[in-house]
Amino acid sequence: MTASGPGPAAGPDAAPSCARHPDRPTNLACTRCGRPACPDCLRPAPVGAHCVDCVAEAARTTRTARTVGGAPARATTATPVVTITLIAVNVAVFVLTALSAGSAWNNVASPWVRATWLVPADVAAGEWYRLVTAGFLHAGPLHIAFNMIALWVLGRDLELVLGRLRYGLLYGVSLLGASTAVVLLGAPDRPVLGASGAVFGLMGGLVIVLRRLRMSPGPALATIAINVVLTFTIPGLSVLGHLGGLVTGLAVAAALVHGPGRSRPATGLLAVGGIAVVLVVLVALRSLTL
Repeated sequence: MTASGPGPAAGPDAAPSCARHPDRPTNLACTRCGRPACPDCLRPAPVGAHCVDCVAEAARTTRTARTVGGAPARATTATPVVTITLIAVNVAVFVLTALSAGSAWNNVASPWVRATWLVPADVAAGEWYRLVTAGFLHAGPLHIAFNMIALWVLGRDLELVLGRLRYGLLYGVSLLGASTAVVLLGAPDRPVLGASGAVFGLMGGLVIVLRRLRMSPGPALATIAINVVLTFTIPGLSVLGHLGGLVTGLAVAAALVHGPGRSRPATGLLAVGGIAVVLVVLVALRSLTL
């Protein structure tokens, strides 16, 4: 005669075993699939409790909520982190150049400004970093004040709508587009600096996003029109940089929120990458003739 150890009771009245743990008798069951489940395998649900397998299946098949730009809605927060970071970097660079020059009003005298502002001839000579660094330089307190106010007003909402990654791409590629326009069509030895090109890109992006949301783009268009007029009438402003940033921002935003960029977010990101590649190729070709 063989002795048997302790274990779950057998017989017609015995409790069923957990589907995932056969050694655990249970009187509980998943309210979705009906399989027996022990307390460790159940998760609270709006009605009853679901087993971990059903919870995992629901997570896999549930469609992810996305913003108008295709970013996961959970990736957005009420804090425009990218916009705040961009403003902080611009202000920090301005303070450093002002300290270096010994003057906030004549900070362009800083050797750091002259080493990093955008001069097409210098880009052609291999100093490609100027395409980006020039976008974080400003000539005097008024210049940076106007640009940072515009960046905050435009960026805080665009970032929340597009998501951090797509908003960052809109800003960065617009900056590159503004610099590309200057290199292609500007005077080879004339220096250009400022975040205005990227800010104009945000203006263009705002128009596209408002149209995608079926909201009136009228106020945004009026703002752009006023700024374009000011660009042509106030001496010293970079017409090429402003218009280059605006056109690039329109193209980038359209790639993100229209067509396959909305339904297949990765496609939109690839399209933006393609725009950036085209800009780099244009600069490379222009550099051969400068």
